[in-house]
Amino acid sequence: MPVDLHLDRAMPRGALRALLIAGIAALGLLAPTAGGAQTGGSDQNLTAQIRKEAPIALPSLAPLVQRVLPAVVNISSQLSEAAQSDPPGETEEGNPSSPLDQFMRKFFENRGMPQLHEHVMALGSGFIIDPAGYIVTNNHVVGNADKITVILQDNTRHPAKIIGRDDKTDLALLKIDTKEKLPFVSWGNSDEAKVGDWVVAVGNPFGLGGTVTAGIISALGRDINEGPYDDFIQIDAPINRGNSGGPTFDLSGQVIGINTAIYSPSGGSVGIGFAVPSNTAKYVIGQLREKGRVTRGWLGVAIQGITPTIARSLGLNPDQPDGALVAAVTPHSPAEKAGIKQGDVIVSAGGHPVKSVHDLPRLVAATPPGRALAVRVLRDRKEVTLEATVAQMPAAAQVASVPGGAEEATSLGLSLSSITPELRRKFSIPKDVEGVVVTHIADNSGAAALGIQPGDVISSIDQEPARTPLQAAKKLQAAATKGSVLLLVNRHGQSQFVGLSVSPGTGSGKPG
Repeated sequence: MPVDLHLDRAMPRGALRALLIAGIAALGLLAPTAGGAQTGGSDQNLTAQIRKEAPIALPSLAPLVQRVLPAVVNISSQLSEAAQSDPPGETEEGNPSSPLDQFMRKFFENRGMPQLHEHVMALGSGFIIDPAGYIVTNNHVVGNADKITVILQDNTRHPAKIIGRDDKTDLALLKIDTKEKLPFVSWGNSDEAKVGDWVVAVGNPFGLGGTVTAGIISALGRDINEGPYDDFIQIDAPINRGNSGGPTFDLSGQVIGINTAIYSPSGGSVGIGFAVPSNTAKYVIGQLREKGRVTRGWLGVAIQGITPTIARSLGLNPDQPDGALVAAVTPHSPAEKAGIKQGDVIVSAGGHPVKSVHDLPRLVAATPPGRALAVRVLRDRKEVTLEATVAQMPAAAQVASVPGGAEEATSLGLSLSSITPELRRKFSIPKDVEGVVVTHIADNSGAAALGIQPGDVISSIDQEPARTPLQAAKKLQAAATKGSVLLLVNRHGQSQFVGLSVSPGTGSGKPG
């Protein structure tokens, strides 16, 4: 008979040893000899000790669940007409429709007849953070809703209104009105969370309200390309559609995350879920409650990560290329006023290290507008400390741009041309972008492998302006002697540094 051994790290050493021996005995590995005696005196003593000790009870999560469950709610959203135009079976947080339901819906739609369901409903989760009726959930659960209903654990239903939403962190704050004093839960400190810590998730998967699952924190600081401030906690506690907006608890019963997304090829849980850290959520929800919107700091730089090839071009360690490379600076922005320049590598902001390109947006966004922010940059292989006064992020994004018969030249598989009015119109090159435009790329070149396209403008080479095709071609050819070159490429007004490795003596580039 197989034996499933659940080991608790807090279990006394003697009890743990006894449990292991009991498991071994159950597997028949401590079988009695022909004479009925145990094989070995030490085994006899351990077996006798096991028989004398009381049965070992594994710890239960029931007390924690009983305490927090009343504050977790189900959220039913009646989607707007725009949201109902989504393909059948793909409405966010809705129960996936059956093949028959999808077939019948398409059947009636194709004949101009009414759909099977007059309204499309989305199901999600949330939790009460204040007895006055404030409820936290995901923005994608309620963002497209015409009507929102909150269902408490006792099945009472309350209409809810949206106090505020933040699409950048996918959080929303709701409010219900009731004379009852509602149960609520408290925020925990997600900065103290560690990989391997136990967590409990509660929510409304597939409409099955009050569902509890347990697991551990699998990873921290996950970027899943959902937004500019991704910093998710990854958990393996099973969460599914309908869990969105529900809480992740630590073992003290405090909320350390808001379940927001899953990775799933099938649509069901495969043990990879993502939760917004509570410290991020607490800051956002506090602003939504106070002002109905979120105010964030803004520096005015376009940044990118640093590849090993770019690191070598900048004289940095290619094995550990930390920092955020400034690809462009918005005119008249706090960054420009502070003296931050294109090509600078930002390595810290406000005393906090910038290890990756995703660290800087979070640090700047969390800085109140009007506050000074010390920014340390690497420029020409030297450290420079600058001070920027952070501004409020504009409502509409401002694009950082590069200041500013046809001459042609070819190098490293690139055909280059000066920017004529005709080429500017043909490739939709913004009028303030200067450099040399790529008109053709050899199929087997490193530039083609990097994804450089006709119409891209090379604005600088090794951080020096690309003024003419001939000058640019000579600089590219010279790169063959040192093995790599740093290009600033502008595509449709957006600038990005690209590192191109060059095989010395061959003149052919390869991606780095």
